[in-house]
Amino acid sequence: MLNTNFDLPLGVRLWHSEQRRRGHRLKEGYTFSPLENSPDSYRFLAMPEAGKVETLLRTLAGSLPEEIFFILEYYQDQPDPQSTDQPEPTIFYSPYMPTSEILAILKPYLPRLIHDGFVGFGLANNRAGAELFYSEEKVLSFFTDNHIRTMDLLGSQGFPYRPDLLFTTDFGHDHYSLQCHPREALPEPFAAMDDDDLDYLSFCHELTEALDMYPVEEDLAFFLSRSEQDAIESRLLSHPVFGEFAEEDFGCLLLDWNDFVTECEAGFEGDLYDYRQGLQLRDMIQFAVEGVPPALGHKILDIIAPADSIFRKNLTDVRKRLDPPGELAVREDLFWYRGIVANQGVDLRRDLIRQGWYQP
Repeated sequence: MLNTNFDLPLGVRLWHSEQRRRGHRLKEGYTFSPLENSPDSYRFLAMPEAGKVETLLRTLAGSLPEEIFFILEYYQDQPDPQSTDQPEPTIFYSPYMPTSEILAILKPYLPRLIHDGFVGFGLANNRAGAELFYSEEKVLSFFTDNHIRTMDLLGSQGFPYRPDLLFTTDFGHDHYSLQCHPREALPEPFAAMDDDDLDYLSFCHELTEALDMYPVEEDLAFFLSRSEQDAIESRLLSHPVFGEFAEEDFGCLLLDWNDFVTECEAGFEGDLYDYRQGLQLRDMIQFAVEGVPPALGHKILDIIAPADSIFRKNLTDVRKRLDPPGELAVREDLFWYRGIVANQGVDLRRDLIRQGWYQP
């Protein structure tokens, strides 16, 4: 007898051979465990049936702060079932916006986001150490430092704790976009939609435009707990200049450093003042690293290691030093001030000549 009593979203279908395995079936529930490398935080994993996903998402979203950002993950290049070399999904972040505003924009898209097998999405606030994500595998994850409240919320929606909970990833399965299904087999509201509305490339592009989203490299999909953010804030507050940025999401500063490095690699078009502003991002990061617990400092350095490596390789004239403005009381040798990026625009090169960097 096939184990078909679990209402999976349309985007995931278990293999028939997997459905026949006795005593090995999907059930609703959740499990949780301490989150690795993040003190005081927990990772919840839930397996909801398709009809309950939207309600559960909104229930958990109610525990998020008043401002959040939206996460969208989808394949910009459609996977080829015949190829062994599959594309990787692209991750997009929105700016921080009021939670109610994001949920209102998402409302007409939620059924498609939930059911399409090539789309994952989530809500997060790094400063609060909270992230909610519904993956393309149709597994719901929730990172939080308040596990008691989360257990209460899940229990209120009828989800039991199951330490031996199984997920779609425990079974052989296939992924389907909404366009893969015969139109006559689609339930409402999908049956009434045209082909463009059912195309995840189309509706995901609409969402990225509506929420002014930007792509983020997979290596930068990190998580900082509330207690880690508190430690970073306390450290930045001890500096007369960096204290102005202490209440900001430190994760945004890490992303800004990565963006600056990417801009320098492609060709920096700003002037010397703009360039120094970019280097100051790395100053703040280093100041934070050297004043927080060592484990957190190493974690931050691991997050930015790829960007640091790219920036080092792009530096030329490294025997010279572009002195940092003012005094920065850190132990690091400030490699980002040793040399200058090779790909200079007109304005940066002009300012370097004026201050005597290049000698005739």
